Amino acid sequence: MTSEIFPHNVQQTLDLVGIFVFALSGGLMAVRKNMDIFGICVLAEATALGGGVLRDLVIGALPVAAFTSFGYFPTPLVAGVVVFFLHPEVERITRAVMVLDAAGLGLFCVTGTIKAHTYGLGAIPSVACGMLTAAGGGVIRDLLAMEPPSLLRWDREIYAVPALVGSAVVAVLIGVGRLTPLYASLAAVVAFTMRMLALKYGWRAPRAWHRNGSRTSEE
Repeated sequence: MTSEIFPHNVQQTLDLVGIFVFALSGGLMAVRKNMDIFGICVLAEATALGGGVLRDLVIGALPVAAFTSFGYFPTPLVAGVVVFFLHPEVERITRAVMVLDAAGLGLFCVTGTIKAHTYGLGAIPSVACGMLTAAGGGVIRDLLAMEPPSLLRWDREIYAVPALVGSAVVAVLIGVGRLTPLYASLAAVVAFTMRMLALKYGWRAPRAWHRNGSRTSEE
């Protein structure tokens, strides 16, 4: 078993598209923080590859795929340069970027879970690694930009939760011996759909009950 759910060429193309889109979001964050070209490229790299690097370090997959797979490291640099010169245009297609970002979230939570299982982790650690693969880069981006991680903020639509659900579906499929490319793809679709619905309807994770005397208090 490998972490690839499609034929190798297709899988690599999807990975690169997901990496590129994640890198765009990192580059845009850097522009909003008034960073220079170096800062833009650093945030692009961190956002696009950070989750996968952390996963590979956790499971002992060394050297990490980000530095050994063709195109993985250069792609965020290209995205950073695109943002440097064309960030107003990229900002105008934010909706399209968010759709592709959700697709990348679905793909990476699935491949991350499968790879962790391939390296001998159990169901729950594999799910955690799947979520880490999909959402870890965003956390690194926010920390480098000195922002509270967006996936921990109540006022942002759920992001890690769809990745967690997609990863859990994959773990269940592995457990019952039904992990096929079709079912793995459906798990990615589940995460993608959940993220898109969250964006459309403003879904957020619940906060603590009776917080400040009221479950719905905003302060």
